[in-house]
Amino acid sequence: MKLSTRVTSALVSLLILAACDTASEPAGTPTASGAPTTPTVRSSVSTSPAAYDKALHDELIAMLARDQADREGSPQTESDQARTARLKDIVRAHGWPTFDLVGEDGGNAAWAIAQHSDLDPDFQQEALGLLRAAVAARQASPGNLAYLQDRVATGKGEPQVYGTQIRCGPDGPVPATPIRDEADVERRRAEAGLPTLASYLAEMTTICAQDAN
Repeated sequence: MKLSTRVTSALVSLLILAACDTASEPAGTPTASGAPTTPTVRSSVSTSPAAYDKALHDELIAMLARDQADREGSPQTESDQARTARLKDIVRAHGWPTFDLVGEDGGNAAWAIAQHSDLDPDFQQEALGLLRAAVAARQASPGNLAYLQDRVATGKGEPQVYGTQIRCGPDGPVPATPIRDEADVERRRAEAGLPTLASYLAEMTTICAQDAN
């Protein structure tokens, strides 16, 4: 089954399309076994506001632009692995890139790089914990957290919670792994600030049809 690989700069489209993209490993393919390695980065978000770092913001935005250019068919000299390695360095130095530190768009860019770090599932798991703490501190997007939580789950071949990870199958979009308690998925999506699953699948139907051409 083909995976959509295009992501636009608008946040809603970014959320939709990053869900089903992967550079080397299909969502839903187990990529790691056992417990993740012990994190070597900060595991929480400081209660003190971080000083805005424009240089770091600009670097993350540029990293995302290269990430998206790759997925639009314009190969970059920098690989997904290189972007993952740089994000790990950033997290080691600063903790998770929060809204206070890099702005909302910078935080979204950091999330997108983590979302595409499928070749480093231990870091993806680590990033999930850091992002969860940032959301609890109102320093990151709950929608981004939902997408990364599903990404990590499908990477392990486990059911997803929000139904964000979608494959383009022969007959249109299908969940990459089953949705846990699907009868209650719309409530969970609403709590995360996500559109309904029906509208999401309608968007994905259009994207899958475009990718098939």
